[in-house]
Amino acid sequence: MTNYLLLTTDYCLLKMRLIKEEERNLIIYLLEKLNFIITDYPISEYVEEYGEEGMGSIGMGDENAEYAGDLAQAEYIDEDNTPVIITLTQDTNHKLLDLDFWKIDFSKLIAYPTPAQLTFTSTK
Repeated sequence: MTNYLLLTTDYCLLKMRLIKEEERNLIIYLLEKLNFIITDYPISEYVEEYGEEGMGSIGMGDENAEYAGDLAQAEYIDEDNTPVIITLTQDTNHKLLDLDFWKIDFSKLIAYPTPAQLTFTSTK
């Protein structure tokens, strides 16, 4: 069971949870592939899970943060042979914003990827 922290803002109620180790490891791997210094892109302890649970996408930035571009994009094939595109994004303050998963048939992830399963399609 996942423990959540509920935060209220002027505009909405955010459902935050602790980042999972597999998510942290994937982000670190992507940053290392870009030859970025990990400490320049601190990883939030709490994340917001986007969409339905099991879709994979998480938000790491402030709810008012603005998208400033993709840092890395990679693909893997889920266990049902469906391609999944993963994009790590940053905000206008050069902080991590999202780790976005797009399974092309919009179904839930069956298996979370390991770094060894990734094929890079583009990097910054």
